[in-house]
Amino acid sequence: MKIFLTNDDGIGAPGLAALAKSVAMLGEVFIAAPATEMSAVGHAITLSDPLKVKEYFKNGVFFGYAVNGTPADCVKIAYWALLKDQPKPDLLISGINLGSNTGINTIYSGTVSAATEGAILGIPSFAISLATFTKPDFSAAADFTQKLIPLLLAKPLPRGVFLNVNVPAVPAGEIRGVQITRQGLANYSEDYHVRTDPRNTNYYWLTGEKMDIEADETVDDRAIIDNKISITPVHYDLTHYPTLQELKKWKFNQES
Repeated sequence: MKIFLTNDDGIGAPGLAALAKSVAMLGEVFIAAPATEMSAVGHAITLSDPLKVKEYFKNGVFFGYAVNGTPADCVKIAYWALLKDQPKPDLLISGINLGSNTGINTIYSGTVSAATEGAILGIPSFAISLATFTKPDFSAAADFTQKLIPLLLAKPLPRGVFLNVNVPAVPAGEIRGVQITRQGLANYSEDYHVRTDPRNTNYYWLTGEKMDIEADETVDDRAIIDNKISITPVHYDLTHYPTLQELKKWKFNQES
């Protein structure tokens, strides 16, 4: 089995190293990840600049390919160029991300977008994130990855569907099981901190706090609050089908 790993935190991120270590026993690991952090770039791809790919080593041992692009770039260039004359991956995993990718964060997430690109290419894929930014312990997320892989491969998802997995940042013994969830729609209270650089020029730094998280236990954010692993099936078809049917009733050709 060939397992393709990527992320949005950059090829040197500890979450990616933990993921690589956890799946190494399951098959051949191939890594292509951004050369630098690319968090919250969504599904952006690079069109106007050339992409450069460099071999990346850890402790003198080849680890993977560093790409000066986005997570989606990494998946594309690996599939169509770096692996052009090789067997394609049997599985794609994006992560382990530092910080959760729940609710509307899913739209912005480079981690999730890498898994989206895998699904577009027909590769069984999932994104996995740890719900903290401080003192991360990736062991529980890495262990769960090992459990999820055979389940995903045994029961393939529909074309275009992948999994968005979020793991609470608590010791493994405090995780209260797995919750199958939907994407939450909680709002953000956002603000821009205004600061001044040494040349007396203002710059802005976005901050925010998620508000009004739904009480429904099947919402991704609520599952994390309840110390449960959240698994949300996601697909890239953005069509809103009820409105599609409603729009068909509009009389576009009728004169006003």
